[in-house]
Amino acid sequence: MAKSLIVIFLLSFLLSLLLGFIIIPKLRKMKAGQNILCYLTEHFCKSGTPTMGGIVFILACSVIFLIFSRGQRSISVFCLVVFICFGIVGFLDDFIKIKCAHNQGLTPLQKILFQLAVAVLCSIFAYRMGLDKLYIPFTKKIITVGAWIIPFSVFVFLACVNCVNLTDGLDGLASTVSFLCFLFSAVLIYLQTGKMNVYVLPKEYENLVKLCLSASGALLAFLVFNTYKASVFMGDTGSLALGGLFSSILIFSGNGLYIPIMGATFVASGISVIIQVVYFKFTKRRIFLMAPLHHHFQHKGYSESKIVNAYSIVTLCFGLLCILSFI
Repeated sequence: MAKSLIVIFLLSFLLSLLLGFIIIPKLRKMKAGQNILCYLTEHFCKSGTPTMGGIVFILACSVIFLIFSRGQRSISVFCLVVFICFGIVGFLDDFIKIKCAHNQGLTPLQKILFQLAVAVLCSIFAYRMGLDKLYIPFTKKIITVGAWIIPFSVFVFLACVNCVNLTDGLDGLASTVSFLCFLFSAVLIYLQTGKMNVYVLPKEYENLVKLCLSASGALLAFLVFNTYKASVFMGDTGSLALGGLFSSILIFSGNGLYIPIMGATFVASGISVIIQVVYFKFTKRRIFLMAPLHHHFQHKGYSESKIVNAYSIVTLCFGLLCILSFI
């Protein structure tokens, strides 16, 4: 199995790289450029950079997974459907921004209603499939939560999707962190395979590992185009899709409690925005120079590359921490 997993990762990387060289020039030709917010003065030089680049890794990941997945794969295919659906919604959001030449696409209400609908659907799916068990982080213990998996999954799903979306603010930031998260998710689920199954059929674990590696391989290739100075942005097409895939894979594999640990930098983005908004509402002052947190560091004078490297190191450390108990 290990050999086939390496092949999946490499082929996903190569296909994503090929699609990048094909799709990005077409986006540039279509003038699918990103409009920069007026208060992000550091990013004015990026105005006009093609967006919707998430199409690249969504296609690569989907194609490779569908080719190489075998046997029982209803759960992993459901995750893939969530991935694609969120990508479509993000694409519509990006398209409206480009068409109307401003930075406002779908309304916040439209986005949250879609996210809530998918979160509820995924949570009910998990309950009906008997995926009502959770691994306790840093132990090998499993607890059964029954119907409580529904409200738990809804909350985790909404939080994860929006935190990933907020993290997509610097060149290569969301891509790098997501690449590491999917890579460590693959390792975590692989180590759990055949030992402490929470599925009716253990084969589902293997296909989820393949999906994780398809995503991580595609993201690694996308970083060729997305690191500073980016020649393409993933846009909401990519960030919403990644949030949906990451949350669905870990929730359905019983690893929902690992999301805030493995995705600690995603959590930092979300929490910093909440703190900033609440504090400003009551005091009319700001704690951070700008939220999310990565923009605060940017205003403090740190380069984008240094911030991305710091986030990557933090994600690497937390990812290793998550798999320690299963080695």
